[in-house]
Amino acid sequence: MITDINQLDLTKQYTYADYSTWMFKDRVELLKGWLHRMSPAPLDRHQQIVTGIMGELLPFFKRRPCQVRTAPYDVRLPDSRKSTADNTIFTVVQPDLCIICDPAKIDRRGCIGAPDWIIEILSPGNSKTEMQTKYELYQEAGVLEYWIVQPEHESVLVFALQNAHFQLVKMYTGTDAIPSVLFPELHIRLEEVF
Repeated sequence: MITDINQLDLTKQYTYADYSTWMFKDRVELLKGWLHRMSPAPLDRHQQIVTGIMGELLPFFKRRPCQVRTAPYDVRLPDSRKSTADNTIFTVVQPDLCIICDPAKIDRRGCIGAPDWIIEILSPGNSKTEMQTKYELYQEAGVLEYWIVQPEHESVLVFALQNAHFQLVKMYTGTDAIPSVLFPELHIRLEEVF
């Protein structure tokens, strides 16, 4: 049994079966099987932004079938070249926020398959490589809408999946009200977020 992250070999790829047996408190993700350490706890600014977005999302989704989830929440993305058995799922991410409209994707461990919409909030510890990897993973998995929130610039990049590739819809800043691509009647007011 793995009870300390230091027991793991960081040069080795791991499966979801491995991941599900780890008993340590460190926050980690598996990006195509490679272990990625997450920040121990987000900064207060990060939490304020999550709360601001949640305040806008929850009333909208209250009477709709889609479910809103926040990290820590495992999203298991099957490797498109492998089966979806526990021992062959190579990616486990914990998006800051995700919206899942297919109830069949939700189980007691989290979400299996692509959420419809993912929102990631950049933290000082996020590397460009990590963000590029997640962008590619979400695109490959078929996430339909992907937002990258940049607290430092008080801006949001909105991407929509078109023909299996993310297309930048727009960058929003200031007091913009951002319309969701999937739910055009929903507008997230940046003044409530930042």
